Amino acid sequence: MSEKLVLMEVSDGVALVTLNRPPVNALNREMRRQIVATFDEISEREDIRCAVLTGAGKVFCAGADLKDRPEASVAGDFLDHNRLTRETGNAIRECAKPVIAAVNGVALGAGMGLVAACDILYASEEATFGMPEINVGLAGGASMLRTLFGRSTVRRMFFTGQRLTAHDLLRRNVLEDVLPADQLLPVTMALAREIASKAPLAIMYAKRATNMVEVMPQRDAYRFEQEFTMALSRTEDAREARVAFLEKRQPQFKGR
Repeated sequence: MSEKLVLMEVSDGVALVTLNRPPVNALNREMRRQIVATFDEISEREDIRCAVLTGAGKVFCAGADLKDRPEASVAGDFLDHNRLTRETGNAIRECAKPVIAAVNGVALGAGMGLVAACDILYASEEATFGMPEINVGLAGGASMLRTLFGRSTVRRMFFTGQRLTAHDLLRRNVLEDVLPADQLLPVTMALAREIASKAPLAIMYAKRATNMVEVMPQRDAYRFEQEFTMALSRTEDAREARVAFLEKRQPQFKGR
């Protein structure tokens, strides 16, 4: 039986997902497979409506494990590695439920890619961020950086491997907040519980909409959202939300 490199605890509709490969939570293939399996499970479980992603110890994720590189002499090994690498981030980005990053320490390379795949970003005061691939003779990750930063910052980080602090990202409006280490999980979990209290179908549609409108022209994107609104307006949960508002009580959602 494989070691549990990704832990998940579920309570109040929230899944707390913890990267757990000490000492620096470096990503090898087995850990990537477990990340994909975990977020696929979150997508399908009705008792989970939001997730928080963090790292065990003082490091969020130091990136790819350089001891687990693909073997160029083995036909197909690089393609298998690259496919799994892509799907690690895609499993988070395409997760049917919102994912909040609680970056508790260093997030480098593929670790920063995990952060970029999340929907809402928080970090501790100790967190630092970077794409250091250039320092080991590689180049990868610009596609993740461009989702967070402007043109000049992407190129500076990508060409030099320089790191930015959590406060650097806060100034650039990349993070929601920078928090003392002991407040990071309480704050992010509270936000996750608030999201989990909303109508489940509406949250799932909202996640899909925010992903799709990023790659669509504004006219098409708004029409896309309107179609979701029309579909949601016919659900039992939408009717319950309206009645609960008028009756000044908390709605009781059923996911229908």
